[in-house]
Amino acid sequence: MTISWLQAALLGLFASLASMPGMGGSSIGNYTLGRPLVGGLVSGLILGDIKTGIMVGVALQVLYIALVTPGGTVSADVRAISYIGIPLAILFVHSKGITGEAAIAAAAAPIGAAVGTIGTVLFYGTATTNLLWQHIGWKAVEKGEFKKLYAVDWVYPWISHFVFSFLPTMIITKFGPNMVELMKEHLPMDGFIMKALFTVGALLPCVGIAILLKQIVTKAADFIPFFVGFTLAKSLGLNLVASAVVSLIFAVIYYELEVIKSARLTAPAGGGEFDDDEEDI
Repeated sequence: MTISWLQAALLGLFASLASMPGMGGSSIGNYTLGRPLVGGLVSGLILGDIKTGIMVGVALQVLYIALVTPGGTVSADVRAISYIGIPLAILFVHSKGITGEAAIAAAAAPIGAAVGTIGTVLFYGTATTNLLWQHIGWKAVEKGEFKKLYAVDWVYPWISHFVFSFLPTMIITKFGPNMVELMKEHLPMDGFIMKALFTVGALLPCVGIAILLKQIVTKAADFIPFFVGFTLAKSLGLNLVASAVVSLIFAVIYYELEVIKSARLTAPAGGGEFDDDEEDI
């Protein structure tokens, strides 16, 4: 499998739309197109292998499921994960002839982790360049030239994303197969390095789940719903979608209990309506 210039350009375009500060907006860009699950589908469509793209996207989505950017602090960049890491992982999977969900996930995770970390350079490069446009905008406001703000908001940021999103993604994905071929030649599947890579890759999704648990678990009882999902998947053989549907009933029950609890807390202590008007004599 190879990547043409057109395919590389399309990947660069989606990387620009998904990047933060978001060219496609936070909701559509970063939090939708930028998610590895969606990026896997898009990359699969562009490269002509939707199945592998989704499988790689799912593996990397688990790894970065708890990725947040508090105050602009970024540990990994989704544009690089979704539109550089996933295409390169697809190429790697094809070049090695890897099959099976577990094997593909183990192979994709280290590539996504490495590229995601490198992608922080793209994020800070974009953010730093955008400061220049903000400076131009403030100058325009001070002079009362408010029409220039349209260019500051809608035109100039494309320069930042072209330099730090479109070009790097297009170049890396176009010439990335050369690196994949080198890995194929010098890193045999039965060698120590590849075995270590697969071992680490199989463990990396646990890091994402652990970070997510650290954010949402506040008491020991919070682990119960978490383990119920694994129990459903293992004992009943349910997939992720089916487990999510079953979990809706628990969500409804929890919501109803919270409503009842809230109603009790706001109800008058006497249990009935209290009239403090003095009785007429």
